[in-house]
Amino acid sequence: MSSDGEKVRTSGEVSRAEPTLPTVNPAVEKREPPKAAFHPALYVTVWITLSSSVILFNKHILDYAEFRFPIILTTWHLAFATFMTQILARTTTLLDGRKTVKMTGRVYLRAIVPIGLFFSLSLICGNVTYLYLSVAFIQMLKATTPVAVLFATWGMGMAPVNLKVLMNVSIIVVGVIIASFGEIRFVLIGFLFQLGGIVFEATRLVMVQRLLSSAEFKMDPLVSLYYFAPVCAVMNGVTALFIEVPNVTMDHVYRVGVWTLLLNAVVAFLLNVSVVFLIGKTSSLVMTLCGVLKDILLVVASMMIWNTPVTGLQFFGYSIALIGLVYYKLGGDKIKEYAGHANRAWAEYGAQRPTQRKAIILGAGLLIFFLLIGSMAPSYAPDSVAQVKGMLGGATAGTA
Repeated sequence: MSSDGEKVRTSGEVSRAEPTLPTVNPAVEKREPPKAAFHPALYVTVWITLSSSVILFNKHILDYAEFRFPIILTTWHLAFATFMTQILARTTTLLDGRKTVKMTGRVYLRAIVPIGLFFSLSLICGNVTYLYLSVAFIQMLKATTPVAVLFATWGMGMAPVNLKVLMNVSIIVVGVIIASFGEIRFVLIGFLFQLGGIVFEATRLVMVQRLLSSAEFKMDPLVSLYYFAPVCAVMNGVTALFIEVPNVTMDHVYRVGVWTLLLNAVVAFLLNVSVVFLIGKTSSLVMTLCGVLKDILLVVASMMIWNTPVTGLQFFGYSIALIGLVYYKLGGDKIKEYAGHANRAWAEYGAQRPTQRKAIILGAGLLIFFLLIGSMAPSYAPDSVAQVKGMLGGATAGTA
């Protein structure tokens, strides 16, 4: 009996020990990959593509397609976003974050509505600007947004005035001023609308920051759109009703195309969705550098698609502004740290794959060369550029 009892106790000890063995780890590891099914580079690429597409799309509709009703276009975007967020809230989990937000009628009126007002004003001013300025110059002016945010933060008492930080951001301002002096097609009213849009956007961002400083109001961009889109659509719609609706006809809509306007709204909404995934998959460094890269690509795209003239003085000023922007966002110590990591990683990659590294260097050099040649082509070979655009169907032909 004692031996049987010992056998029973032994088998019991073995059975209790089994759960501690790593028998479930392989299954857990198999369930993890779907969470990171796509490389972060894909999210970055999608965001840059959608963000650039929205800007170029809006410029095409408002200027070259002659649908000169920016408030109506903004209202259409917000109405579509309202409809889509309501659908997603009821059919997906993308907007489950709203369940943690303690939203009441009083909070909505005192917080969401004022922020929505500045959001509407920034969108209206931003779209009106496309009627007067080139995409390239607009992107250069947008480099001053962090400066406006900083002043708004100080003005609302959310941070003490710091002269050292002020000196850092002054580099951005100097660069943009130089770029503005180099702008050939400078239109004062468009310049003022863009500055107004930057000020309204900076004020909105600081108000959102103050609202989200409480843990009970943490919202991702898509949840924010869920709350802000309806009130902004109403505000913009009322404004358009008095300013633009009396002058718009169905001929204007048909000239652009109903499907074009629908696609425009879809792309604008997908941009907001991509931001949610981008924030979750990348770091602040990646987002800062991607934003700079996107602005540069937009300047180049504006030059190549619409023959936008960009002078050497503008290039010089914009380069200063971008350097100042990166330095302000990251700081000198972080830049040195990241540069050291990048150099070590590049050296290790070269040691492991020397042939591939040479191919990357050669490809980057060729890309830069062709971009420069393509950007200068309208100046020294206008007939050839017109011929190429004619072969492509002339959809993007036009003069800024």
